[in-house]
Amino acid sequence: MRAARLYYRLVKFEHTIFALPFAYVGAFLAVGGVPSAQDLVWITVAMVGARSLAMALNRLIDARIDAANPRTAGRELPSGALTVAAVIFFCALTLAVYLFAVWQLDPLVRWLSPIPVAAFVVYPYLKRFTWLCHLWLGAIDGLAPVGAWAAIKGELPWQAWALGAGVAAWVSGFDLFYALFDVDVDREQGLHSWATRFGERGAFAGARVLHLATIGFLIAAGVGLDVGLLYWVGVAMVATLLVYEHSLVRPGDLRRLDAAFFTMNGVISLAFFVFVLADVL
Repeated sequence: MRAARLYYRLVKFEHTIFALPFAYVGAFLAVGGVPSAQDLVWITVAMVGARSLAMALNRLIDARIDAANPRTAGRELPSGALTVAAVIFFCALTLAVYLFAVWQLDPLVRWLSPIPVAAFVVYPYLKRFTWLCHLWLGAIDGLAPVGAWAAIKGELPWQAWALGAGVAAWVSGFDLFYALFDVDVDREQGLHSWATRFGERGAFAGARVLHLATIGFLIAAGVGLDVGLLYWVGVAMVATLLVYEHSLVRPGDLRRLDAAFFTMNGVISLAFFVFVLADVL
């Protein structure tokens, strides 16, 4: 049980709530209704396996960086609660789960399955070289609705890419907020982020632009699909919640950054899924 708790904390399993509902959104909108239970189960397993692999790889590759940061020094690898061998084993296990689940879905996603894995490996290294790392992370999470759509339909129309772009812009935007937790330490370590490049105000400006783009992409997807009123209510809800999220923090006042990042983004993801589900039903 202790090992299970350590692995749960390693991958911050509760944050799966950010991406999983958007994968369901992609699946439900692909068919304009409710996909088969079998497809939903395997999409869920593939998403959990992929996200767990991504987080474990991130922790493994960034172990030395985490050890030098007071905020992250207590994580499982820097603190010695888990060994490198144990995390490598976990990576192999979650990779196997992901690939097995993908193999139960449409053949298209089998061919595409190496792309997210390669992206997972690349992402942790980007902060060593470029402040564009946040956009890469967004693109990875943006694959959730795209992959789910392909898993259900075996095709990738532009509407699926619009949904993916919306998720990518959303995640990239809130990751600019997340980088504010470590901006001073990142500068000391020579790491790159939007905040180290453009400062705190630049991070807020970038997040606003990206979150406006999120709404634009969700609108574009809805225009191209046969959706009803509740989808548009969901888009309006996302816009309202993003405005509220931005109201929680401002340059020079980051006291509610935890609420803006963790709580609000979970609410946004779930709220949009609920409205899409109600619309297709």
